[in-house]
Amino acid sequence: MAKKKIQSWPPQYLSPVNPADLKRTRGDDVIDFAEALCKITEDSIAGNTGDPLVFRPWQKELTRHLFAEKPDGSLRHRRALIGMPRKSGKSAWLSALVLEQLVLGPQGGQIFSCAADKDQAKIIFNTVKRCIELEPELGEILKPYRDVIHNPKTGSVYRALSSESFTKEGLNSTFIAFDELHAQPNRELYDVMSLSMGARKEPMLVAITTAGVTTDSTGKDSLAYSMFNRSKQIISGEISDPSFFFAWWGGDDKDDYTSESVWEKCNPGYNDITSLEDMRSSFASTPEAEFKTKRLNIWTSTATAWLPSGAWDALTLEERQPIIGEDCILAFDGAFSNDSTALVAWFLGEEKPHLQVVGLWERPEDIQDWHVPIAEVEQTIINTYRDPRFSVKEVVFDPARWQRTFMVLDEEGLPVVSYPNSAERMVPATQKFYEAVVNQSFTHDGDERLARHIANCVTKQSSRGVMVAKASSKRKVDAAVASIFGYDRATQPAAPPAPVTKFFSIDI
Repeated sequence: MAKKKIQSWPPQYLSPVNPADLKRTRGDDVIDFAEALCKITEDSIAGNTGDPLVFRPWQKELTRHLFAEKPDGSLRHRRALIGMPRKSGKSAWLSALVLEQLVLGPQGGQIFSCAADKDQAKIIFNTVKRCIELEPELGEILKPYRDVIHNPKTGSVYRALSSESFTKEGLNSTFIAFDELHAQPNRELYDVMSLSMGARKEPMLVAITTAGVTTDSTGKDSLAYSMFNRSKQIISGEISDPSFFFAWWGGDDKDDYTSESVWEKCNPGYNDITSLEDMRSSFASTPEAEFKTKRLNIWTSTATAWLPSGAWDALTLEERQPIIGEDCILAFDGAFSNDSTALVAWFLGEEKPHLQVVGLWERPEDIQDWHVPIAEVEQTIINTYRDPRFSVKEVVFDPARWQRTFMVLDEEGLPVVSYPNSAERMVPATQKFYEAVVNQSFTHDGDERLARHIANCVTKQSSRGVMVAKASSKRKVDAAVASIFGYDRATQPAAPPAPVTKFFSIDI
């Protein structure tokens, strides 16, 4: 009798596993443990908080393949790379594996979840901790603390580590869960953790990730992309490494990323634990590169266009003029030499905010030794602030390399606001600006210089998400960057009014 086909299985790439090894798998024990003791930790399309965790058929097959056994009863795989888009239930699945190791793993186990930064590293840890809170039987076995979870009976411990801070000495790992491997800034943490398993009998390192950009900031292939290519070579037989396991759901550059049939192919939990409505919403509001990497698991290059074709021109409203007394936000971004500095204004007096270029200073092509005229920039800001036609509420900019200007404007009584262009700020600001362009939530004056800076923007992948960057050093983007963080400030919710204290007098 033919075996019933399992939806979403096999994935796009899958390591071959000997049928006999698969028959001996420990994966069924892991599945039984997870479905008996693990709970859903937050309301989602998969279920409500506190409901039993149920592995989907494709998750069961993934678990069985990962934990296949050799004839001597030992685990077939020591290291694994697993790729799938976001919203596929990877955190719940990986947390279940961590919990199984904590409860049923070897005596004195050292279990770690690792990620690029502290916030990402805590995702799996907090999910495990919440599972323990929701299941009394787990609570009787495991003792959670702020940064560690302990099993007193076996002496096993579980911690979360990040690339920002980790201990290189004294690690003797039994199970390592690497989350979002693509965001690792280098190989250091991965190599340290991989080597830490050397003295253990049956260690395992499971790296799970979405796709990212094909090169890192140095122009070299990233750790995750290098492993992705090596894994394909193992599958093709070019490299022999039977201890390495590879499973990857995703697509290729040749796929039509706008097609819902491609979405289904790339997402194992499509229209199940992955919401079709959410996919459609993400497609409409997410830059192409971000949608491809996070929702379709397709690798992208660093030079990917940012805005959809024609979207910027559709916002042009040349006849819009400032209204007397109109509130506005001034934003500027730039450098001192061999670059450009831009000053833009966001006018807020009508239904939609309106963007206008106030000043733009760029190095002339025929002059090499050029510097931004700082005094002129400062005077332009001061003059604009004092213009009686409108009311400047903020002058916002990144004070890096502009500390003198910050002090000058502050001494002149201007409402200066510091906006460091960090990934923590610029990733959500970029996403907000992109959605505003796509949804036509503002207008601009059609300035050709601003349009050129916008067109020069490409996507840049950071550990926190997509930011904009220059396509090359000769292409300026300062007016675009100023527009992005200026819009972020211009659309901040108004601060609530201060409470009014009433005084009553009583006649005696």
